[in-house]
Amino acid sequence: MKYRRLFIKLLVVVSFSACMRKNNDTMIHLVKEWEKKEIIIPDDLCFTVYGRDTVQYPELLQYTILSYVDSVGCFSCKLQLPMWRNLISQLDSTYPKKVSVLLFLHSKSESELLYTLKKNGFDYPVCIDENDKLNRLNHFPSDMAFQTFLLDKDNKVLAMGNPILNPKIKELYLKIIRGNDIVSTAGKGITQTKVHIDVSFLRLGNFDWQEEQKATFILKNIGDNPLVIQDVATSCGCTTVAYSKEPALPGKEIDLEVVYKAEHPEHFDKTITVYCNAETSPLVLKISGDAK
Repeated sequence: MKYRRLFIKLLVVVSFSACMRKNNDTMIHLVKEWEKKEIIIPDDLCFTVYGRDTVQYPELLQYTILSYVDSVGCFSCKLQLPMWRNLISQLDSTYPKKVSVLLFLHSKSESELLYTLKKNGFDYPVCIDENDKLNRLNHFPSDMAFQTFLLDKDNKVLAMGNPILNPKIKELYLKIIRGNDIVSTAGKGITQTKVHIDVSFLRLGNFDWQEEQKATFILKNIGDNPLVIQDVATSCGCTTVAYSKEPALPGKEIDLEVVYKAEHPEHFDKTITVYCNAETSPLVLKISGDAK
């Protein structure tokens, strides 16, 4: 019953995610299907740094975060390596020898994958699953939001969802790791306010792909309580956002400074998801343009 309650609460958390298109019946079925399911890891897969230096198989600790990433769509966008680096660093410093992180990457182009790893300076061991063995063995959901799992010491699923893409999932994972009672705080116990955004979609036009582009979104607090940004997630590692961590008092504003740096010539549509204490949170902002 403990795990059933945990998964029901996970379902509540996931339902607050932006861009969630699944209906409740589908989500419930998916959650129940993976409840306490054991993830099978093939024995012949190895972990390397930049595809060259084979390292010892990461020690399985009390908890494991396992993430599978395939090459469908924008591979570097799905990887979000800087955010993974930050999470791994946080786990290592806060919960030493308690959480292992296993990243399984399946790409049709190993050269593209290695380029992405090197460009981001990501020297944490990863498994390059050339033949997609892990997915073939476990039949992961096709939705990338459900291809990351928190496992116990026996590789059984405690929770599912991507903590990099959804701060509420990250919050849930950390609560389980800490051993706290699993209670969703989505919309509960948080003083809310109202936000006005003049423009939520900005076109950056045509530009040289080697020149970074900047855009600013302004969030104005039109409510009665301070506005606090809890987290910001982008749909691609090529998009970064800077903002003040200080609360904006009623009538004041917070500027979101967005920087887009193309990796190659392309037309792009990128999404910035802002998690805050606004009644309409999460806020979805978009930029588009043509990097020539």
